[in-house]
Amino acid sequence: MKKFFCFVAATLFALSCGAGSQAMPPTSDSIVAGHWENIGVEDFARLVESDGVRLIDVRTPNEYAEGHLERAENIDVKSSDFADQTKDFSGTVAVYCLRGKRGQTAAERLAAQGCTVYNLQGGINAWKQAGRPLVK
Repeated sequence: MKKFFCFVAATLFALSCGAGSQAMPPTSDSIVAGHWENIGVEDFARLVESDGVRLIDVRTPNEYAEGHLERAENIDVKSSDFADQTKDFSGTVAVYCLRGKRGQTAAERLAAQGCTVYNLQGGINAWKQAGRPLVK
């Protein structure tokens, strides 16, 4: 009986620890240098509106010309000079690509040099699907 009571108490405690918690967009208090993570469209939109966040479209120049997020710089992650173009980056960087894969590659590389990086989960496709604006 004692073991059963301990099991029930432990289960209730574990469940209550997660109760009511929701994913929140990153804040300046939660940012960890040299870290990267995928975030959804709404959190990404709030993040890129923040001061001090560098926004990078890591797709090809042709893809960028077809439409991109406002204020985005285009630095192709697959270009041979990606590392050279980003070597002086620091602080918080938001990256995106078409579907998220190249953004993840860029996020890993930038985090390795000490940046805090957020990759748009689902890429610009998710952004468009959410009805968010693009510029040409």
